Amino acid sequence: MGEAVELEAGGRTVRLSNPAKIFFPERGFTKLDLAQYYVAVGPGILRALRNRPTTLERYPDGVTGEWFFQKRAPKNMPDWIPTAHITFPSGRSADEMCPTEEAAVLWAAQYGTLTFHPWPVRRDDVDRPDELRIDLDPQPGTDFDDAVRAAHELRAVLDEFGGLRGWPKTSGGRGLHVFVPIEPRWTFTQVRRAAIAVGRELERRMPQQVTIKWWKEERGERIFIDYNQTARDRTIASAYSVRPRPHAPVSAPLRWEEVGVAHPQDFDIATMPARFAELGDVHADMDDHRFSLDALLELANKDERDHGLGDLPYPPEYPKMPGEPKRVQPSRAKKEPDGTD
Repeated sequence: MGEAVELEAGGRTVRLSNPAKIFFPERGFTKLDLAQYYVAVGPGILRALRNRPTTLERYPDGVTGEWFFQKRAPKNMPDWIPTAHITFPSGRSADEMCPTEEAAVLWAAQYGTLTFHPWPVRRDDVDRPDELRIDLDPQPGTDFDDAVRAAHELRAVLDEFGGLRGWPKTSGGRGLHVFVPIEPRWTFTQVRRAAIAVGRELERRMPQQVTIKWWKEERGERIFIDYNQTARDRTIASAYSVRPRPHAPVSAPLRWEEVGVAHPQDFDIATMPARFAELGDVHADMDDHRFSLDALLELANKDERDHGLGDLPYPPEYPKMPGEPKRVQPSRAKKEPDGTD
């Protein structure tokens, strides 16, 4: 697999072993190709990860081999990569790596990391998110074009409720993500409540195209607004992350004028470096902004007060949360004698 090589990122040298190991057989991309990709987009992915507790999605033998999520910082992690102490919904806790320089990304690639999953918080305050992340997830029977239509309406919703601005990116699959930088004033529970309000408003405007139903049997052929991606310990692949699919796609930051023109297949580890060299990080100004959730939280209060629309189910591994409705699939819910759930 070749002798080890040394690569430089941000002024630091990182050793890469087995550079010729095939990581993407369909395209012939090697471990070295992966590492060089991350060097090429270094400033962009560091902007997305900087000071954020980050889970690593590792494929030590390439995309066709065994893989795992690494939440706890590896024991062999160099001391120049800091960590943050985070708490999971179970009450357990761990120290996660927090990249502060481009070489940290390269170091993780050395150990087979394809995808980086940053928390929506910074290490100086791990309990108050500074991003509202909206996940537009196409369900069976829908595709990326349907997600595009929902994203444009989402843009209008965000602007209407508090003058919020979102930064869109491809998921690396069929979906779209829209990230809104926010003031770190609210808890995970409050940010999730704001995401539910966004989803419900979008569902009202596009009832045949969008759903916020948690249970798959109720979603139909619509775009699902996955509000639970804002719950504690739920993360979304970062901008520029490589996704574990045969053609080595990446999660590509977009400008709004590109949403509906660009396609996920346009962006992979072979094509993104040239785009980055030409345009730079098209989300570079994201950290210059901080928006308020006050208008969305007021919308959530109005939904509950006027329409009886309260909380929605959490994922199955979460403890039962205050105010959460019954967490049972509707078709399996036992009926009471009077016919009610």
